[in-house]
Amino acid sequence: MFDTMTLTKLGGGLFGSFLVFLLGGWLASSLYGTPEQHGEGAHAQAYSVPVEEDAPTDTPAAPAEDPVALFAAAWPTAVAADGEAVYERRCASCHAVVQGDNKTGPYLYGVVGRPVDTAVGFNGYSGELEKHVDVWTPEALNLFVLHPSEYAPGTSMSFIGLDDVTDRANLIAYLDSLDG
Repeated sequence: MFDTMTLTKLGGGLFGSFLVFLLGGWLASSLYGTPEQHGEGAHAQAYSVPVEEDAPTDTPAAPAEDPVALFAAAWPTAVAADGEAVYERRCASCHAVVQGDNKTGPYLYGVVGRPVDTAVGFNGYSGELEKHVDVWTPEALNLFVLHPSEYAPGTSMSFIGLDDVTDRANLIAYLDSLDG
């Protein structure tokens, strides 16, 4: 079935197809390529548009938003009912709100005010949190939930974080309301 002629035809077909692709690429780059690709100068262009240079300003760049200050402003108006929706959407897959009901993460019942790494029956703590905080205050939870891996590098919590300060405040208000 396979003889020399069949192998020759097969090889010729493969090399011929490769040659067609190479020639097509060369043709496309010659039609649509930029002058830099053809060695005609690094700044060759068809036309130029004059642009006025911006005068340097003495105004410093706006400081980055301070998550502590933003949370302090959002915390007094936090709505626990809205936080429950945030919990269901972002936290419920890994955490339960029933005391003693551990999932991938520890239960969150009574977490506000609870010492770190003390959820009964949960053995998945990495030990990294104790280096950063002793008790889960609303302010500590705010910084942790913002970006867990930045707050406590090496933490076993793989959650990417919750950027919206209102969502964080509402979530923490909901968690604080669970144990009365």
